Amino acid sequence: MPRRRSRLALLNGRPMWQRVLIVLIAFLLLPYLLIVLYVLPFVHPVSTLMMRDVVMLRGYDRRWVSLDDIAPVLVQSVMTSEDGQFCFHGGVDWGEMRMLATDALRGQSTRGGSTIPMQTAKNLFLWNGRSFVRKALELPLAVTASFAWSKRRMMENYLNIAEWGPGIYGIEAASRYHFKIPASKLSARQAALLAVSLPNPIDRVASKPGRGLRQLASLIQRRAQGSGEYIKCLYD
Repeated sequence: MPRRRSRLALLNGRPMWQRVLIVLIAFLLLPYLLIVLYVLPFVHPVSTLMMRDVVMLRGYDRRWVSLDDIAPVLVQSVMTSEDGQFCFHGGVDWGEMRMLATDALRGQSTRGGSTIPMQTAKNLFLWNGRSFVRKALELPLAVTASFAWSKRRMMENYLNIAEWGPGIYGIEAASRYHFKIPASKLSARQAALLAVSLPNPIDRVASKPGRGLRQLASLIQRRAQGSGEYIKCLYD
């Protein structure tokens, strides 16, 4: 007890700026400790959006499933739509990032450029919205998670925390909400519709697609059919 009191007294005796700095450093390091914890297969991470829904007393629907209980065609469709080089990069597609930086410096509009590890890091530890601060925090988190987790664990985490509607998180809840079936039974068309709704699942409703969403889903469905070489890191 005396030792504990002395530590508290030492912290309380520091200038305010030092105490704020210590809290800030601890806050920045916490996600990296959680990344190590999330290596464990029985740990089911929750996203910042899920925590927001709990705090706002809205609740949410998320039903964790293993990667083996998700239709492979859904995985193919998501990779084709979101991150075609998923099996080949270490969390960040640096070639894509360089092109985006060049476009931004030229004043041209840019795409998101986020890989699946980057989106997973954002969903688990950060916030929505585009900003250089968030991107600067997101990149090292994505690289660290890619180093710590296997490709299968990364994809499993992503598909179980992604938002697919108001209060709908994870592919199992999404499949049952939109199509009344488990994720293991998704057809190629249903998988494509869910994949293309990911960038904006509130406006892009997989079960009620508009003409543009149907056309985009048809494109992803065709491309997913030939993506066998791109998903070997998950199913070999």
